[in-house]
Amino acid sequence: MPRVAVIHGPNLNMLGIRETEVYGHLNLEQINQRILERAKTLGLEVRITQSNHEGEIIEAIHESLQWADALIINPGAYTHYSIAIRDAITAVRLPTVEVHLSNIHAREEFRRQSVTASVVHGIISGFGVMSYLMALDAVKFILEESRR
Repeated sequence: MPRVAVIHGPNLNMLGIRETEVYGHLNLEQINQRILERAKTLGLEVRITQSNHEGEIIEAIHESLQWADALIINPGAYTHYSIAIRDAITAVRLPTVEVHLSNIHAREEFRRQSVTASVVHGIISGFGVMSYLMALDAVKFILEESRR
């Protein structure tokens, strides 16, 4: 069974409370439940982590190398400036999909830049919880294609 690490970055623990007009009304537990349900239908094993701390996110990326076949990450605000998270993604060399609940390209100018974009397979942005579910589909496809 393919294994996928899902990493949620800073402030995602505040979903359902924080700017619901931007991020929606689902809380992180509800989003995680939908991720697990979708993963099960796709035949994927998923481990989910959330941290507000850059170093812990980097550690989670490093640890994913020990067991995961792919990585889905929502770096949150670290998307826009964390070279350290970018370097961690590069170091593990796992197929990676970057996810954002909101459309970062339709928001403030500083949110439109992703320093991690150049080291991931793709970005899914702007579809709320569906961004994560589409990312699961994407990593399953990537893994299946790599085995051909």
